[in-house]
Amino acid sequence: MDVAVETIPAVLILLGPPGAGKGTQARMLEEQFGLVQLSTGDLLRDAVAKGTEAGKRAKAAMDSGGLVSDEIVIAILRDRLAAPDCAKGVILDGFPRTTVQAEALDGLLAESRQRINAAVSLEVDDAAMVTRVSGRYTCGGCGEGYHDQFKQPAQAGACDKCGGGDFKRRADDNAETVGARLEAYHAQTAPLITYYDTKGSLQRIDAMGEIDVIAKELAAITQAAMA
Repeated sequence: MDVAVETIPAVLILLGPPGAGKGTQARMLEEQFGLVQLSTGDLLRDAVAKGTEAGKRAKAAMDSGGLVSDEIVIAILRDRLAAPDCAKGVILDGFPRTTVQAEALDGLLAESRQRINAAVSLEVDDAAMVTRVSGRYTCGGCGEGYHDQFKQPAQAGACDKCGGGDFKRRADDNAETVGARLEAYHAQTAPLITYYDTKGSLQRIDAMGEIDVIAKELAAITQAAMA
């Protein structure tokens, strides 16, 4: 008689500064492996919209101008991880940000015998990142992304995807702001790199290369993590 083997959902963490390609790579992993990308912002908005107990606590904190505590974020994450669509596993983007949060996350995952299967650091060159992020813009109609140097529309002033001519830039996508965000990222994340390296779950990828090359490396790591 065959005995069913319980599959424990995989948990991956993508570490990397704004513009490193975490969102792009996470979407590709979702499609390839059936994982679910979970970002802190989306989790909070979803919990507030659904009116869950943790969502109500988060809304109260935000309405009062305060920060949403780690305890509330963990509670929201606990609810989300139990959802049926997370059965194969998840990709965490933007959480944890500190070692205190990482320790709380380990405790949460232990409740369901899960663990961090891989923490992948998308490593970048800061100077090149300033150029990459400060030059990007999107189509206001369909959201297609472009860049002053690396990806301009085939026909100037017209989106390749929808033909629209309304392009937008984020107000904070400028060299000064990007530089400050990189400094903050390195200051906050350096301890996390050490934390996961010590636990043996850290993987490093050069994120300055071609998207497809990075995707292949990430896919190999993910495949091994889910085995």
